[in-house]
Amino acid sequence: MSEAREIKLDRMRYTKNTTSSRLALLAIVFDVLFFISIYKSNVSTWYYNILMGASIIYNLVFLLAAFLASESVKNYRAGYSWLMIILGVIQIARIWIYPMTAHAALVNNEPVMGDAQFIRCVIYLVLSAACLFAGAVVNTNKSRALSRHISSLEAGKAA
Repeated sequence: MSEAREIKLDRMRYTKNTTSSRLALLAIVFDVLFFISIYKSNVSTWYYNILMGASIIYNLVFLLAAFLASESVKNYRAGYSWLMIILGVIQIARIWIYPMTAHAALVNNEPVMGDAQFIRCVIYLVLSAACLFAGAVVNTNKSRALSRHISSLEAGKAA
């Protein structure tokens, strides 16, 4: 292994994994933009149902879980990559919950969600999921590399 790579790995013991953390925070920003886009809509009473309440509760849980993952991946905790992947998959699945159903629904012969808002909401959810997936991959790779490096240092001490 080159000396520069060795130094880079050794520095990881003392620095935070800001890349994965920032990607998780960016996923939160995209979710908030989705949240604002959906909940500012006021089309008759179509949005006033139990699904809206469940969506609001899920958004709160998502924000908390994504922030927890953001803080945990700073310390190269590989297990939180799985949380980020699960949250990303749910973000993709959410496309079929509100944007698709609202885009297909009509109130007074007008769509509940217009084309522009639909595309914007889908983009926000996809970008949120992409940030979570990328953050999970980066954290997994860095966590494994740091773990191998620490193991090699411990093996070197024992010898």
